[in-house]
Amino acid sequence: MNKVKLGNQGLIIPNVGLGCMGMTGFEDADMYGKTDEKEAISTIYRSFELGGNFLDTADLYGPFKNEKLIAKAIEGNRGKYIIATKFGWEIDDNEQITWKINGTRDYIKKSVDRSLKNLKTDYIDLYYMHRLDKNVPIEETVAAMSDLVNEGKIGYIGLSEVSSETVKRAHAIHPISAVQSEFSMFERTVEEKGVLKTLNDLGIGFVAYSPLGRGFLSGHIKSINDLPENDFRRGIPRFQEKYFHRNIELVKAIEALAEEKNITSSQLAIAWIISKGIVPIPGTKRRKYVEQNIDAGKIILTENDLAKLESIVPLGTDTGAPYDEFSMGLLDY
Repeated sequence: MNKVKLGNQGLIIPNVGLGCMGMTGFEDADMYGKTDEKEAISTIYRSFELGGNFLDTADLYGPFKNEKLIAKAIEGNRGKYIIATKFGWEIDDNEQITWKINGTRDYIKKSVDRSLKNLKTDYIDLYYMHRLDKNVPIEETVAAMSDLVNEGKIGYIGLSEVSSETVKRAHAIHPISAVQSEFSMFERTVEEKGVLKTLNDLGIGFVAYSPLGRGFLSGHIKSINDLPENDFRRGIPRFQEKYFHRNIELVKAIEALAEEKNITSSQLAIAWIISKGIVPIPGTKRRKYVEQNIDAGKIILTENDLAKLESIVPLGTDTGAPYDEFSMGLLDY
Protein backbone atom coordinates (compact mmCIF):
# COMPACT_ATOMS: atom_id res chain seq x y z
CA MET A 1 0.00 0.00 0.00
CA ASN A 2 1.01 3.60 -0.50
CA LYS A 3 2.13 5.31 2.69
CA VAL A 4 1.44 8.92 3.61
CA LYS A 5 2.53 11.36 6.30
CA LEU A 6 -0.19 12.34 8.74
CA GLY A 7 0.87 15.71 10.06
CA ASN A 8 4.44 16.88 10.49
CA GLN A 9 5.37 15.04 13.69
CA GLY A 10 6.50 11.77 12.11
CA LEU A 11 3.35 9.64 11.89
CA ILE A 12 3.28 7.59 8.67
CA ILE A 13 0.25 5.48 7.80
CA PRO A 14 -1.30 3.61 4.84
CA ASN A 15 -3.35 5.83 2.51
CA VAL A 16 -6.49 3.83 3.42
CA GLY A 17 -7.31 2.99 7.03
CA LEU A 18 -9.82 0.58 8.52
CA GLY A 19 -12.75 1.94 10.50
CA CYS A 20 -13.64 -0.70 13.08
CA MET A 21 -16.77 0.76 14.71
CA GLY A 22 -19.27 -1.51 12.96
CA MET A 23 -17.45 -4.65 14.04
CA THR A 24 -19.03 -4.63 17.49
CA GLY A 25 -22.21 -2.64 17.12
CA PHE A 26 -23.13 0.14 19.50
CA GLU A 27 -24.84 -0.36 22.85
CA ASP A 28 -27.79 -2.63 22.00
CA ALA A 29 -28.29 -1.34 18.46
CA ASP A 30 -26.83 -2.67 15.23
CA MET A 31 -25.06 0.27 13.64
CA TYR A 32 -24.63 -1.40 10.27
CA GLY A 33 -26.32 -4.77 10.57
CA LYS A 34 -25.44 -7.85 12.59
CA THR A 35 -21.95 -8.35 13.96
CA ASP A 36 -19.72 -11.40 13.67
CA GLU A 37 -16.56 -11.39 15.80
CA LYS A 38 -14.82 -14.15 13.85
CA GLU A 39 -15.34 -12.38 10.53
CA ALA A 40 -14.40 -9.03 12.03
CA ILE A 41 -11.06 -10.37 13.30
CA SER A 42 -10.48 -12.07 9.94
CA THR A 43 -11.10 -8.70 8.30
CA ILE A 44 -8.43 -7.08 10.47
CA TYR A 45 -6.03 -9.90 9.57
CA ARG A 46 -6.79 -9.56 5.85
CA SER A 47 -6.30 -5.81 5.99
CA PHE A 48 -2.91 -6.36 7.63
CA GLU A 49 -1.89 -8.91 4.98
CA LEU A 50 -2.56 -6.26 2.33
CA GLY A 51 -0.63 -3.57 4.19
CA GLY A 52 -3.60 -2.01 5.97
CA ASN A 53 -2.34 -1.77 9.54
CA PHE A 54 -4.02 1.54 10.51
CA LEU A 55 -7.02 0.72 12.73
CA ASP A 56 -9.52 3.30 13.98
CA THR A 57 -11.63 2.75 17.11
CA ALA A 58 -12.96 4.64 20.15
CA ASP A 59 -13.89 3.93 23.75
CA LEU A 60 -17.46 4.90 22.82
CA TYR A 61 -17.92 2.00 20.43
CA GLY A 62 -19.64 -0.69 22.44
CA PRO A 63 -18.75 1.02 24.76
CA PHE A 64 -15.31 -0.58 25.14
CA LYS A 65 -16.22 -3.68 23.10
CA ASN A 66 -14.46 -2.38 20.01
CA GLU A 67 -11.17 -1.69 21.74
CA LYS A 68 -11.28 -5.14 23.32
CA LEU A 69 -11.95 -6.75 19.93
CA ILE A 70 -8.93 -5.01 18.46
CA ALA A 71 -6.80 -6.14 21.42
CA LYS A 72 -7.82 -9.71 20.67
CA ALA A 73 -7.05 -9.35 16.98
CA ILE A 74 -3.60 -7.79 17.33
CA GLU A 75 -2.39 -9.82 20.31
CA GLY A 76 1.25 -10.70 19.85
CA ASN A 77 1.67 -8.21 17.00
CA ARG A 78 0.99 -4.87 18.69
CA GLY A 79 4.09 -3.20 17.28
CA LYS A 80 3.04 -3.94 13.70
CA TYR A 81 -0.21 -1.97 13.95
CA ILE A 82 -0.98 1.74 14.17
CA ILE A 83 -3.91 2.21 16.54
CA ALA A 84 -6.08 5.30 16.77
CA THR A 85 -8.68 5.60 19.50
CA LYS A 86 -10.71 8.43 21.02
CA PHE A 87 -12.07 9.91 24.23
CA GLY A 88 -14.65 12.58 24.99
CA TRP A 89 -18.07 11.00 25.19
CA GLU A 90 -18.38 10.53 28.93
CA ILE A 91 -18.66 6.92 30.09
CA ASP A 92 -19.25 6.32 33.78
CA ASP A 93 -17.81 3.65 36.05
CA ASN A 94 -20.76 1.38 35.27
CA GLU A 95 -19.79 1.50 31.58
CA GLN A 96 -22.82 3.62 30.77
CA ILE A 97 -22.69 6.50 28.29
CA THR A 98 -23.94 9.71 29.92
CA TRP A 99 -24.32 11.48 26.54
CA LYS A 100 -22.23 14.38 27.82
CA ILE A 101 -18.88 15.47 26.42
CA ASN A 102 -16.05 15.60 28.95
CA GLY A 103 -12.75 17.23 28.02
CA THR A 104 -11.41 17.85 31.51
CA ARG A 105 -7.90 16.88 32.55
CA ASP A 106 -9.10 14.33 35.11
CA TYR A 107 -11.42 12.62 32.65
CA ILE A 108 -8.75 12.47 29.95
CA LYS A 109 -6.34 10.75 32.35
CA LYS A 110 -9.05 8.28 33.32
CA SER A 111 -10.02 7.64 29.71
CA VAL A 112 -6.53 6.98 28.38
CA ASP A 113 -5.73 4.52 31.16
CA ARG A 114 -8.99 2.72 30.47
CA SER A 115 -8.28 2.53 26.74
CA LEU A 116 -4.74 1.28 27.36
CA LYS A 117 -6.20 -1.49 29.50
CA ASN A 118 -8.90 -2.40 26.98
CA LEU A 119 -6.41 -2.42 24.10
CA LYS A 120 -3.90 -4.40 26.19
CA THR A 121 -1.11 -2.03 25.26
CA ASP A 122 1.12 0.51 26.97
CA TYR A 123 0.80 3.16 24.25
CA ILE A 124 -1.71 4.52 21.76
CA ASP A 125 -0.33 5.74 18.45
CA LEU A 126 -2.93 8.43 17.75
CA TYR A 127 -5.31 9.72 20.42
CA TYR A 128 -8.27 11.83 19.35
CA MET A 129 -10.52 14.19 21.23
CA HIS A 130 -13.78 12.71 19.93
CA ARG A 131 -15.83 15.89 20.34
CA LEU A 132 -15.07 19.34 21.72
CA ASP A 133 -16.21 19.96 25.28
CA LYS A 134 -17.65 23.45 24.85
CA ASN A 135 -17.46 24.02 28.59
CA VAL A 136 -13.70 23.44 28.75
CA PRO A 137 -11.14 25.62 26.93
CA ILE A 138 -9.48 23.64 24.16
CA GLU A 139 -6.15 24.79 25.58
CA GLU A 140 -6.85 22.84 28.78
CA THR A 141 -7.83 19.70 26.93
CA VAL A 142 -4.83 19.73 24.61
CA ALA A 143 -2.43 20.53 27.47
CA ALA A 144 -3.66 17.38 29.20
CA MET A 145 -3.16 15.39 25.99
CA SER A 146 0.32 16.89 25.67
CA ASP A 147 1.13 15.48 29.11
CA LEU A 148 0.17 12.04 27.82
CA VAL A 149 2.65 12.41 24.96
CA ASN A 150 5.37 13.35 27.44
CA GLU A 151 4.45 10.35 29.58
CA GLY A 152 4.71 8.02 26.58
CA LYS A 153 1.08 6.91 26.80
CA ILE A 154 0.21 8.36 23.38
CA GLY A 155 2.32 9.16 20.34
CA TYR A 156 0.34 11.79 18.50
CA ILE A 157 -2.62 14.09 19.18
CA GLY A 158 -5.77 14.30 17.09
CA LEU A 159 -9.04 16.22 17.17
CA SER A 160 -12.43 15.41 15.66
CA GLU A 161 -15.20 17.56 14.15
CA VAL A 162 -13.61 20.91 15.03
CA SER A 163 -13.57 24.37 13.48
CA SER A 164 -10.58 26.24 12.10
CA GLU A 165 -10.48 28.45 15.18
CA THR A 166 -10.34 25.45 17.52
CA VAL A 167 -7.60 23.85 15.42
CA LYS A 168 -5.46 26.99 15.56
CA ARG A 169 -5.87 27.36 19.32
CA ALA A 170 -5.11 23.68 19.90
CA HIS A 171 -2.09 23.64 17.60
CA ALA A 172 -0.60 26.57 19.51
CA ILE A 173 -0.51 24.43 22.67
CA HIS A 174 0.86 21.22 21.15
CA PRO A 175 1.36 20.17 17.51
CA ILE A 176 -1.77 18.45 16.21
CA SER A 177 -1.07 15.56 13.87
CA ALA A 178 -4.57 14.87 12.58
CA VAL A 179 -8.16 16.02 12.49
CA GLN A 180 -10.86 13.46 11.81
CA SER A 181 -14.28 14.49 10.55
CA GLU A 182 -16.96 13.10 8.32
CA PHE A 183 -16.06 13.73 4.69
CA SER A 184 -17.35 12.30 1.44
CA MET A 185 -18.95 13.42 -1.80
CA PHE A 186 -22.11 13.70 0.32
CA GLU A 187 -20.54 15.62 3.24
CA ARG A 188 -18.06 18.43 2.60
CA THR A 189 -18.65 20.81 5.52
CA VAL A 190 -14.95 20.95 6.42
CA GLU A 191 -14.20 22.05 2.89
CA GLU A 192 -16.99 24.62 2.83
CA LYS A 193 -15.99 26.05 6.23
CA GLY A 194 -12.30 26.36 5.36
CA VAL A 195 -11.12 23.72 7.82
CA LEU A 196 -9.20 21.80 5.14
CA LYS A 197 -7.34 24.96 4.15
CA THR A 198 -6.40 25.60 7.78
CA LEU A 199 -5.08 22.05 8.13
CA ASN A 200 -3.04 22.36 4.94
CA ASP A 201 -1.62 25.70 6.09
CA LEU A 202 -0.58 24.24 9.45
CA GLY A 203 0.70 20.91 8.15
CA ILE A 204 -1.98 18.85 9.89
CA GLY A 205 -3.30 15.65 8.35
CA PHE A 206 -6.99 14.99 7.69
CA VAL A 207 -8.73 11.65 8.20
CA ALA A 208 -12.17 11.11 6.68
CA TYR A 209 -14.68 8.90 8.43
CA SER A 210 -17.85 7.74 6.66
CA PRO A 211 -16.18 8.24 3.26
CA LEU A 212 -19.08 6.39 1.64
CA GLY A 213 -21.70 8.79 2.94
CA ARG A 214 -22.77 6.30 5.63
CA GLY A 215 -23.14 3.62 2.98
CA PHE A 216 -25.09 5.61 0.41
CA LEU A 217 -22.17 5.82 -2.01
CA SER A 218 -21.72 2.04 -1.99
CA GLY A 219 -24.78 1.77 -4.20
CA HIS A 220 -26.13 -1.06 -2.04
CA ILE A 221 -28.94 1.03 -0.56
CA LYS A 222 -31.83 1.36 -2.98
CA SER A 223 -34.66 1.64 -0.45
CA ILE A 224 -34.95 2.62 3.19
CA ASN A 225 -36.06 -0.98 3.71
CA ASP A 226 -32.54 -2.09 2.83
CA LEU A 227 -31.56 -0.90 6.32
CA PRO A 228 -32.27 -3.08 9.39
CA GLU A 229 -35.16 -1.84 11.51
CA ASN A 230 -32.88 -0.72 14.36
CA ASP A 231 -30.22 0.80 12.09
CA PHE A 232 -29.44 4.30 13.40
CA ARG A 233 -29.36 5.68 9.85
CA ARG A 234 -33.13 5.50 9.67
CA GLY A 235 -33.20 8.40 12.13
CA ILE A 236 -30.92 10.85 10.34
CA PRO A 237 -32.03 13.40 7.72
CA ARG A 238 -29.86 12.04 4.89
CA PHE A 239 -32.02 8.91 4.81
CA GLN A 240 -35.35 10.65 5.27
CA GLU A 241 -37.99 11.10 2.57
CA LYS A 242 -36.95 14.71 1.86
CA TYR A 243 -33.49 13.64 0.68
CA PHE A 244 -33.52 9.89 0.09
CA HIS A 245 -34.74 9.70 -3.50
CA ARG A 246 -32.70 12.72 -4.58
CA ASN A 247 -29.58 11.10 -3.13
CA ILE A 248 -30.32 7.85 -4.92
CA GLU A 249 -30.28 9.73 -8.23
CA LEU A 250 -26.88 11.20 -7.39
CA VAL A 251 -25.56 7.74 -6.58
CA LYS A 252 -26.82 6.42 -9.93
CA ALA A 253 -24.80 9.06 -11.75
CA ILE A 254 -21.70 8.20 -9.70
CA GLU A 255 -22.24 4.49 -10.39
CA ALA A 256 -22.36 5.19 -14.13
CA LEU A 257 -18.93 6.85 -14.00
CA ALA A 258 -17.58 3.99 -11.88
CA GLU A 259 -18.80 1.46 -14.46
CA GLU A 260 -16.93 3.34 -17.18
CA LYS A 261 -13.74 2.83 -15.18
CA ASN A 262 -14.60 -0.79 -14.32
CA ILE A 263 -14.54 -0.11 -10.57
CA THR A 264 -17.25 0.03 -7.91
CA SER A 265 -18.91 3.26 -6.79
CA SER A 266 -17.35 2.70 -3.35
CA GLN A 267 -13.89 2.55 -4.88
CA LEU A 268 -14.57 5.70 -6.88
CA ALA A 269 -15.72 7.53 -3.75
CA ILE A 270 -12.59 6.45 -1.84
CA ALA A 271 -10.25 7.33 -4.71
CA TRP A 272 -11.87 10.79 -4.93
CA ILE A 273 -11.01 11.43 -1.26
CA ILE A 274 -7.43 10.22 -1.69
CA SER A 275 -7.02 12.52 -4.69
CA LYS A 276 -7.51 15.42 -2.25
CA GLY A 277 -4.63 14.28 -0.06
CA ILE A 278 -7.01 12.93 2.59
CA VAL A 279 -6.85 9.53 4.33
CA PRO A 280 -10.21 7.73 4.28
CA ILE A 281 -11.06 5.13 6.92
CA PRO A 282 -13.96 3.21 5.37
CA GLY A 283 -15.62 1.00 7.93
CA THR A 284 -16.22 -2.64 7.19
CA LYS A 285 -16.41 -5.95 8.99
CA ARG A 286 -16.06 -8.17 5.92
CA ARG A 287 -12.92 -9.32 4.17
CA LYS A 288 -14.20 -8.82 0.63
CA TYR A 289 -14.92 -5.16 1.28
CA VAL A 290 -11.59 -4.45 2.95
CA GLU A 291 -9.92 -5.88 -0.15
CA GLN A 292 -11.95 -3.59 -2.41
CA ASN A 293 -11.26 -0.58 -0.20
CA ILE A 294 -7.51 -1.13 -0.18
CA ASP A 295 -7.52 -1.62 -3.96
CA ALA A 296 -9.21 1.78 -4.23
CA GLY A 297 -6.05 3.29 -2.80
CA LYS A 298 -4.25 2.40 -6.03
CA ILE A 299 -6.75 4.04 -8.38
CA ILE A 300 -5.64 7.19 -10.17
CA LEU A 301 -8.39 9.59 -11.19
CA THR A 302 -7.84 11.93 -14.13
CA GLU A 303 -8.68 15.62 -14.10
CA ASN A 304 -11.63 14.73 -16.32
CA ASP A 305 -12.85 12.13 -13.81
CA LEU A 306 -12.64 14.67 -10.99
CA ALA A 307 -14.46 17.30 -13.04
CA LYS A 308 -17.27 14.85 -13.81
CA LEU A 309 -17.66 14.03 -10.12
CA GLU A 310 -17.73 17.70 -9.18
CA SER A 311 -20.46 18.27 -11.75
CA ILE A 312 -22.52 15.42 -10.27
CA VAL A 313 -22.17 16.55 -6.65
CA PRO A 314 -20.89 20.14 -6.60
CA LEU A 315 -19.54 21.67 -3.40
CA GLY A 316 -22.54 22.89 -1.39
CA THR A 317 -24.96 20.16 -2.51
CA ASP A 318 -27.45 19.50 0.29
CA THR A 319 -27.73 15.73 0.78
CA GLY A 320 -29.18 15.98 4.29
CA ALA A 321 -27.54 16.26 7.69
CA PRO A 322 -25.45 13.25 8.77
CA TYR A 323 -26.78 13.27 12.35
CA ASP A 324 -29.93 14.00 14.29
CA GLU A 325 -30.43 17.47 15.78
CA PHE A 326 -28.83 16.57 19.13
CA SER A 327 -25.64 15.18 17.60
CA MET A 328 -25.38 18.01 15.08
CA GLY A 329 -25.37 20.43 18.00
CA LEU A 330 -22.19 18.81 19.32
CA LEU A 331 -20.16 19.58 16.19
CA ASP A 332 -17.84 22.56 16.42
CA TYR A 333 -18.89 24.47 13.30
